Amino acid sequence: MVPEKKNEGDHVSRRSFLRNGALAAAGFMIVPRHVLGRGYVAPSDRLRVAGIGVGGKGFSDISEFAKGPADINFLCDVDARRAADAVKKFPKAKFYTDFREMFDKEHKNFDAVSVSTPDHTHAVAAMGAMQLNKHVYVQKPLTHDIYEARMLTQGANKHKIVSQMGNQGSSGDGVRQLMEWYNAGLVGDVHTVYCWTDRPVWPQGVPWPTTKQDIPKELNWDLWLGTAPKKDYVDNLVPFNWRGWWDYGTGAIGDMGCHIIEPPFRVLGLGYPTSVECSVGSVYVGEFTRGYFPESCPPSSHVIMKFPGKNGKEVTLHWMDGGIQPERPEELGPNEVMGDGGNGALFIGDKGKMMCGTYGMYPKLLPVSRTDEAKVPQTIARVPEGHYVQWVNAAIAGYGSSKAKALSSPFDIAGPLTETILMANLAIRSFDIRTPKANKPDSYNYPGRYIKLLWDGNNMKITNFDAANQFVKRTYRDGWSLGV
Repeated sequence: MVPEKKNEGDHVSRRSFLRNGALAAAGFMIVPRHVLGRGYVAPSDRLRVAGIGVGGKGFSDISEFAKGPADINFLCDVDARRAADAVKKFPKAKFYTDFREMFDKEHKNFDAVSVSTPDHTHAVAAMGAMQLNKHVYVQKPLTHDIYEARMLTQGANKHKIVSQMGNQGSSGDGVRQLMEWYNAGLVGDVHTVYCWTDRPVWPQGVPWPTTKQDIPKELNWDLWLGTAPKKDYVDNLVPFNWRGWWDYGTGAIGDMGCHIIEPPFRVLGLGYPTSVECSVGSVYVGEFTRGYFPESCPPSSHVIMKFPGKNGKEVTLHWMDGGIQPERPEELGPNEVMGDGGNGALFIGDKGKMMCGTYGMYPKLLPVSRTDEAKVPQTIARVPEGHYVQWVNAAIAGYGSSKAKALSSPFDIAGPLTETILMANLAIRSFDIRTPKANKPDSYNYPGRYIKLLWDGNNMKITNFDAANQFVKRTYRDGWSLGV
């Protein structure tokens, strides 16, 4: 969203907003209970939520918020087909197609925003809400680009809002159990982590469709494209398969990394990686003819990232997708499941090993007999209300409250985690960077392959292969901006 000069008060001009795509600061609508006196039921006792992207996962998100002290007052979706269940379940909620119009007209009538759109729209919707001083819940991955993640992390504190990313496993008992085992020294210093997934479960490593299709009447295709380049509508992109295309999604690691890398990221206290390298699976379209589909994520990948660890020791994290898995640890029995089967994380320390499945579930020490034998006291508070209601309660309590400080995945945590995940994509996307060979028609060099990218996290920059930096920050389509 393009920033607009702020005026005195909270007034937002619809004309200037729609002209500039701007969001001006609006009044903070949550009223502390003590201001109104004892015995008065304040508006802040219930959170007024506006949902952006309310089909599929977005529908389950707002349904979970409604289990707590929250009212779903507004629904926004570019696809009326996907929104139908939400409209039926929340008949009193006013419906919009363009979140910018909803922000302009209704900013005084909601306190918080849930964003569950495709990845490429997360940042502009969330930043627009924060610029209105609204609390935000954003589905994983937090953003499409590293730059966007950094801006949202800074924006949450700048605008003093309560934030949470939708990686619900971060509120689970599993990751807390892993932390307690690690803090108790049961596996020693962890030096290597393997994370894996059976994703993608959508097409990747494929050419962009060439047949133009009719746009369904229920879908506003231009709004769905949002920040992405203008393209003709094609079938089988909406509502799910966009994940495999770089203009909209972030591939298998974007989809699952926030669930699977989060446990080691939190347990080991990881920060920005210092380097990344990768190998990727290929699709061959003929004999010795490798397909070149740079718009599409690859069918599989293996990424290796290095992190500064404790006591000056380095931590190596392996990410594997497309069904690739690490070697089974020797402590694991031949019929015992590694992780949860298709997904998991394995921690290798100098004194032992431990593992978990997706969301940090099914934590186990290895050999698994150690799991029941270990007697480690509980030192980390659990989240009995769950990830969604935790955020609702924290938003009601307000920025800086003890409940807000106890959140499982505020942007201070979710932002760096998302940056780490998207860092892997710098290497994956660099694999397809090519330059023509001199005097050799239809022959190319691929300078981003088979190298290690060195990362300056503070400055968000690859220092040894500048071409990779084009993927740190996208160029938005005209009419769209973060407004920072």
